[in-house]
Amino acid sequence: MSGSSQTDILTLSFEELEDFLLANQEKRFRAKQVYQWLWKKGCRSFGEMTNLSASLRATLANSFTFRAMTENHLQTSRDGTVKIGFRLHDELIIESVLIPAENRITGCVSTQAGCALGCTFCATGTIGFYRNLSAAEIFDQVWLLNEKALQLHQIPLSNIVLMGMGEPLFNYPNLKRAIDLITDPDGMGISPQRFTISSIGIPKIIRQLADDQVKTHFAFSLHATNDLKRNSIIPFNKQYPISDLVASLKYYHNKTGKRFTIEYLLLKDFNDTLDDARELADLCRNFPVKINLIEFNPVDGFDFQRSEMKRMKEFKDFLESRNLIVNIRKSRGKDIDAACGQLAGRT
Repeated sequence: MSGSSQTDILTLSFEELEDFLLANQEKRFRAKQVYQWLWKKGCRSFGEMTNLSASLRATLANSFTFRAMTENHLQTSRDGTVKIGFRLHDELIIESVLIPAENRITGCVSTQAGCALGCTFCATGTIGFYRNLSAAEIFDQVWLLNEKALQLHQIPLSNIVLMGMGEPLFNYPNLKRAIDLITDPDGMGISPQRFTISSIGIPKIIRQLADDQVKTHFAFSLHATNDLKRNSIIPFNKQYPISDLVASLKYYHNKTGKRFTIEYLLLKDFNDTLDDARELADLCRNFPVKINLIEFNPVDGFDFQRSEMKRMKEFKDFLESRNLIVNIRKSRGKDIDAACGQLAGRT
């Protein structure tokens, strides 16, 4: 049977895997063994599953395939940031980023190949949308970034941010399954508290995050405090105005009791005045938040410029005067197009 006509074993749930093995006269415990090979050990070859009989490995190989990703390119920034391009089974390229800091390493992971949102400050939107990534493709990025962290720095990933290519909440079912696999003790066993999901905001799915008790952190990419400005940089905002988003964020906080992060990209002479800071402070009265102010990173063909540091600090100082927790997030990997808003599958 050719690989193209076989089912990717990574798409099976544990129950489906167990049913297959029982139907092939295997003991029930074999399902957990295979599952751990796939998700705890990151195995992507049936031949490596050495505690299985040769006949069972042959049965699996005859019935299933792996649609594994391969490393396409790797670039290292002057600041130590590493960008890795992965080639998928259908030849699409996605990018992930490894960001080292003192005593910790963050992995930035993609959830879609391309992006449909067309935000006017982000390179990913310029390549268009191709497809959602599977749960296994999200998982494999985390696995491979963790391996790279161990190889380069001798420590595992400290944090995982779902801030790469694509809008995570547009791929919610696969995102949730990937998180379940990564956090499962029979998977990678990484705490959900080490994850942050970043989204431009889809009210229905924000509520679902709360209802499903997804225990990750959540970051809302706001970037403008009124609909006129936000519509101009995030066209999707026309479907869900800020008032709808605020209502869903209130629901999220009330349901989970968790503080979330508001991400705010500072664009020179567009959204970086003290009036903008005042509007942001007023919006944040609705719930307890932490604010990350983000530097704009240059993207070819975009007219925006980075706010001057003096203005960024004035913006931060005003917010802090309103008793808000504020951080200016340091941009990493700009020289290799690995910083926030720069991922587009290019070298």
